[in-house]
Amino acid sequence: MQIPLPAWYRSPMAQVVVMGIVCFCTTGMYSAVSNLGAGGTQDITLSDEANGVLYGCFSIMGLFAGGVTNLLGVRPTLFIGTLGYALYVGSLWCFQTQGTRWFVVFAGAILGISAALLWSAQGAVMMSYPLEKDKGKAFGVFWAIFSFGSFIGAVIALAINIQHGSLSSVSTGTYIAFLIIMLIGSASTILLLPPSSIIRADGTLVKVQEATSPREEIRTFFALFKDWRMLALTPMFFASNYFYAYQGAINTFYFDGPTRAVNATLEGAGAIVGALIIGFFVLDAPRFKRRTRGWLGLAFVTVSVITIWSCALAWQVKFTRASDITKISYHDAGYAPKGTLFFFFYFGDAAYQALAYWIMGAITNDPFKLARYAGFYKAIQSAGGAGSYGMDAVSTPFLNEHLASWIMMLVSLPLAGLVIYHVHDTSYQDEKTVFVEDVKAERNEEGSVGVEENEKGEHETPPGYIS
Repeated sequence: MQIPLPAWYRSPMAQVVVMGIVCFCTTGMYSAVSNLGAGGTQDITLSDEANGVLYGCFSIMGLFAGGVTNLLGVRPTLFIGTLGYALYVGSLWCFQTQGTRWFVVFAGAILGISAALLWSAQGAVMMSYPLEKDKGKAFGVFWAIFSFGSFIGAVIALAINIQHGSLSSVSTGTYIAFLIIMLIGSASTILLLPPSSIIRADGTLVKVQEATSPREEIRTFFALFKDWRMLALTPMFFASNYFYAYQGAINTFYFDGPTRAVNATLEGAGAIVGALIIGFFVLDAPRFKRRTRGWLGLAFVTVSVITIWSCALAWQVKFTRASDITKISYHDAGYAPKGTLFFFFYFGDAAYQALAYWIMGAITNDPFKLARYAGFYKAIQSAGGAGSYGMDAVSTPFLNEHLASWIMMLVSLPLAGLVIYHVHDTSYQDEKTVFVEDVKAERNEEGSVGVEENEKGEHETPPGYIS
């Protein structure tokens, strides 16, 4: 049975919001659990082991996730991708009650695989569904909703700290609550529409194309490594999560428990604000052509990176890992500048990742290509994340970690600018654009054939309907 859908629900932004809700319930809640201290277990070694396996599997699977997304479709891939998050939280719950360490590490591996699928599907939706002039806004809306999950987790951690004075092991009820929310996120994937059902404001469909084949996906997988634009963006992808280990390390080293929770709250707020500002007012700034908006975005990110990390350097040179310091509290007089820095760390992170996604979305509007790009991006990003946590695990000096993170970002920006220089003001002329009215007219002309196909049940669901 085909169910007619309201026009607003078939719009790209409505579907981006649906994707944001799915990720809020899954990846956002995963970040929330992480904010509770070693996933709520208080076993730092176990948490590090699980995260190491997670990043490794994420990096490998990310290379193939785009192909899987194209073969299975966005909605099935997204559903599969959400399941790993619930499994991981379930493993933490099991560890708390049964002490099964191996299950947490195993669940970390499964989560790495499933997360790659989720983020590939997410990238395809966020970058291909909106009009070219709205892709920055789409990132801003998605990232704000997704980051709100992390923000809520930080608030929960802060509340526990204020009540108990520290983050004790999380209760069974808390794990169950997170598990239920994640399963709701998995169920919410059914609300996502396929690309061919999305009708943009100008009357165009996202894509009308036959499904790809395994052979085609294998061929295009190897073609990614020959695409100079992807190679030029690789340093940007690699650096995009590299600084998380450093920021987390100094947060743990310098601040007491309640203050770390305050910092996490500021990080979530910074991510939300940064995504909305660059998405709505820079990358989608009205009256500017697309390439000009790309230059504005690059300038915004460059200034942010230089300013934020210069301030961080001025603070970092005042202490080392060997420093004997008394951990400071958010009640202390000197806390405000340092807390503000954590807000802007994630403000800059959101802006940096927004630019990366925007550039990929400016290269093409094809959801098949963008699914591959998103998978490649997350693979390289996860490899960088794994490297940064490995660097921190061997007690690398904080200053070295800071400089490595900062220099990689600075080096990546001119290469990103090279790709922006070759961005066309529109990709509609280079790619097939299909209008809904054309599809309807074509189907009307094939009326007799359509009736025959309908009787056989072999028809394609028309735009604006869900079966």
